[in-house]
Amino acid sequence: MLEQHFKEHSVAQFFKKNKQMLGFSGKVRSLTTIIHEYVTNSLDAAEEAGILPDVVVELQNVEADVIRVKVSDNGPGLPKHLIGKAFGQMLAGTKFHRYVQQRGQQGIGAAGCTMFSLLTTGRGVIVTSHYNNTFVKAEVSIDFKTNKPVVVVLDEGESNKHGITVEGVFGDVKYDKGKYGVFEYLKRSALSNPHASFTLIEPDGNVVLFNRSTFSLPPKPKEVKPHPLGVSAHDLLEMAQAERSYHTVSSFLQARLARMSAQKVKELEQLVSFSFKISPNALTWAECEELVKAFKRVKWMAPALDSVQPIGRERIVSSFSSLLQPQFLHVVERGAKVFRGGIPFMVEVAIAYDVPSVKKGVIMRYANRVPLLFDAGGCAITQVVKNTDWKRYGVKDFDNESIVVLVNVSSVHVPYTGAGKQAIADEEEIVKELRNALNQAGRALSRYISGVIRAKERENKVKAIKRYVGELAHDLSQLSGESEELLKRYLLQLIEQKYLGGSDGKSVG
Repeated sequence: MLEQHFKEHSVAQFFKKNKQMLGFSGKVRSLTTIIHEYVTNSLDAAEEAGILPDVVVELQNVEADVIRVKVSDNGPGLPKHLIGKAFGQMLAGTKFHRYVQQRGQQGIGAAGCTMFSLLTTGRGVIVTSHYNNTFVKAEVSIDFKTNKPVVVVLDEGESNKHGITVEGVFGDVKYDKGKYGVFEYLKRSALSNPHASFTLIEPDGNVVLFNRSTFSLPPKPKEVKPHPLGVSAHDLLEMAQAERSYHTVSSFLQARLARMSAQKVKELEQLVSFSFKISPNALTWAECEELVKAFKRVKWMAPALDSVQPIGRERIVSSFSSLLQPQFLHVVERGAKVFRGGIPFMVEVAIAYDVPSVKKGVIMRYANRVPLLFDAGGCAITQVVKNTDWKRYGVKDFDNESIVVLVNVSSVHVPYTGAGKQAIADEEEIVKELRNALNQAGRALSRYISGVIRAKERENKVKAIKRYVGELAHDLSQLSGESEELLKRYLLQLIEQKYLGGSDGKSVG
């Protein structure tokens, strides 16, 4: 009978069977995914503690397709009782439930890496945390049936350091220096995080340094409340049923939602069929639906914009100038907007042109300053860049030009297409902003390319005219009796003043 086969499964068991959903598919991608998860956690932790991040990634070959990975940071570390949850329990962490811009969102990443280590080598990961003048070293694995961490403490004591080191042995992985590998991931991370220092120790012992180019931390995004236009009936019902501090719908709405003033509450109460004096715990699904419909009939201020922090113009210029050294660089920062009615986001675009190390068009995709290397074809960023009419801006063949386009989408909730967090969904409002930002940057590029073309035309004219300067100076000397050399210098000076004007055409803005 069918009911004999009915069983419950934990989220850990689900991802055990569907590890490709977390990015563990292919040897190169799996290794890059591991580094991505550990590095983003390190950056988030250090920045939240007000520390300039220093991240060291060490890779060591164990045998064919088996690599020992060690990632260390100088963040605040974790207390002993949280180590298991952070590295050995799916959907446990500081990110999933908070309405604040962070690199990670789901609380799956680090535990997903532990899962992958167990699946490919049968070993857990070793975590050493230096926190609050103490340290603890523990082996962490996962009980898949219950989605609970299994922690074995190996050592602990006093410490004057801070930070976390996680070390694991992973099978079915490969180190590659191509465009999808760890090297490229860290290089792009350095571009979008110029305040961080990254050290990569490759399997052959070669050490690669990506030094910080700025010594100031980016502004810290502020945690915000959900905007009324961004919540659904189910969201509202869930919040109301969990409410313990406020005893009326009126006080609940003002406390738990952004931009909700007493005046707005009065407006809303006129639009629904029930009293706001009842307990929020008593709200029904139908009443929550009424409220959500009423939200859409009221005029609201936009969400607070300090909840979203982009890379920033100065930081992009600093990192691009030091790492890519383009002849032309233009950065566009669009103002904060909202999608799905109430989720704030911001788009920024940088175009680098005539880059010495780049021979073909490159699209660098980012979300909350995190490089997106995979699933490019299904990403809204790729689609908008590819659909841009680059010829209109003087770029004849994007795929074969020395051009780099960086696009970063910042939001408290990035709409990824999957749990692997490598592609952004084509939300209408985000696509529109991407298109506007690219067109704005494209117009600046067009002016630069036109200027370069005009400069070359002037240079060719000058060369053509200079061919006759000697003969003209000789004839004028014969007619006027003036020095031929003096006349020649005077004529050359006139030509350069008229056609060159002393500009080299380089632009960074």
